Amino acid sequence: MAQQATAGRCCLRAFVSGFFVAVPVTVTFLDRFAYVARVEGSSMQPFLNPEGGSKCDVVLLNRWSVRNYQVQRGDIVSVVSPRNPKQKIIKRVIGLEGDFIRTLGYKNRYVRVPDGHFWIEGDHHGHSLDSNSFGPVSVGLLHGRASHIIWPPNRWQRITPSLPANRGPLDTEEEED
Repeated sequence: MAQQATAGRCCLRAFVSGFFVAVPVTVTFLDRFAYVARVEGSSMQPFLNPEGGSKCDVVLLNRWSVRNYQVQRGDIVSVVSPRNPKQKIIKRVIGLEGDFIRTLGYKNRYVRVPDGHFWIEGDHHGHSLDSNSFGPVSVGLLHGRASHIIWPPNRWQRITPSLPANRGPLDTEEEED
């Protein structure tokens, strides 16, 4: 009986010490490297949540890749909402600092993206609260870059940067013509 009590205390001690190591390691990993996020709503259709309704894609957000605020056009990123700091939104990067953008309903038809900012849009125009509503977004609000769709299993894929047709900076579109 005494041996069982000693073994029980030993197991409990091992569990508690493991717990106190695992929690900080997990929190550090999620804070610095990556975490998963559920994409809700229709603003990124058809690329994310193509079926709509109650089915939501789950993406892996890579925090390590944006630690120096480096993103490229076409990246799908998570940012803290400029309208509601308690909310994170997922949108596509359309323009980087210095780019001239033709907007889709912003107060000015053309905008130069200021230094330290980027222009983000949802793929489903008209159903997205994005830079066309609140203007260029500070890179300081950048939270992560979506690197993979991890749920549902039939949609598993790596997310590669791509711009929708007729979107992007004016200089790039003119060079391609």
